[in-house]
Amino acid sequence: MLCDDKSASGKCVVCRRGEPTLTDSEISELHPQVVEWQIVMRDTIPHLERVFKLKNFVEAIAFTNKIGAIAEEEDHHPLIITEWGRVTVQWWSHKIKGLHRNDFIMAAKTDEVFG
Repeated sequence: MLCDDKSASGKCVVCRRGEPTLTDSEISELHPQVVEWQIVMRDTIPHLERVFKLKNFVEAIAFTNKIGAIAEEEDHHPLIITEWGRVTVQWWSHKIKGLHRNDFIMAAKTDEVFG
């Protein structure tokens, strides 16, 4: 579970270099909680990725800013690509070069701010 109540209310914990990445089994356990996110490989590193569709550029920028605010609050920062009517978000843990529980928490928080 991402957190006790199965919502996006979990908090990121400090992820230090050398910590293990999630195992395939752990990823399989967490992924159903963020079903619209794909696991994609970028330079041999798994990332969580989702493309959000919006009505126009103004909505895309507003959504990007909301993601930025939660990223700053949690001190965990994604790759965000903002285009007209579309925002692509990728979460992964830079320090460990892979997926961590924090990435799934942040994916759930991103879904929550999208509404």
